[in-house]
Amino acid sequence: MKRKNFFMSVILGATLLSSCGNKETSSTSSKKEDKVATDSARINGIPCDIKLSGIHFTKAVNGADTLVSIDNKEKIEFRVGEKKDYFCDPNSQLSNNTAPILLTKVDNTKPFTFTAKVAPQFTETGLYNAGVLYIYVNDNFWQKFCFEQDERGNHRMVTVRTIGTSDDNNHDIINIPWAYMKISSDTRTVGSYYSLDNKEWHMVRLYKNNYPEEIWLGISAQCPMEKGSVTNFEEISLKQNSVSDFRMGN
Repeated sequence: MKRKNFFMSVILGATLLSSCGNKETSSTSSKKEDKVATDSARINGIPCDIKLSGIHFTKAVNGADTLVSIDNKEKIEFRVGEKKDYFCDPNSQLSNNTAPILLTKVDNTKPFTFTAKVAPQFTETGLYNAGVLYIYVNDNFWQKFCFEQDERGNHRMVTVRTIGTSDDNNHDIINIPWAYMKISSDTRTVGSYYSLDNKEWHMVRLYKNNYPEEIWLGISAQCPMEKGSVTNFEEISLKQNSVSDFRMGN
């Protein structure tokens, strides 16, 4: 009886060790994949010099500085050409990193709130046309927050977060041609929100701020399917504070 119990203990102990070993290997593998995804990435963009509403955009990705015009009321008209998108498809079939992005550098060790009124050009055939706000580190590590046209012709909030490959999340449908959008961080948490009146805000996405100390915030327009589109950005602001309530967005 003692001999039987001894062998049972050995088998159980081996099983537990094996299980722990597998978990450690899986976790280590995941971390290595994330590290490879970000370490092998390109930091895109060339220097530019565009100032708007106290924001200094100093980097342009995919020629963004040549595609924007600013009127006296500090509204940006952002033109985008044919089949321009930014997406790292897990299956590679829809991967495309040609969308133009205008970027400003931000100290991510301090709180920030980035806000804009966004009005994309939606058409009957403009699938995935969107006006976009970005958090950008490199071409494999970023988030975009879109006011986008979906497969059924609805205009909705969409978020895409990329660490090596992109996820894709459809959110609320918006029934007016523009929306206020903002991204906010208190250095620990990142929240994305939209509003129809710049007063009552609705949370779209919330996650841990695991970006490096230096990041870029930006605006963009995308047109993955058609021959081109335009998005207007107004009331753009960048403040060195965060929302006080990450659930309510205020």
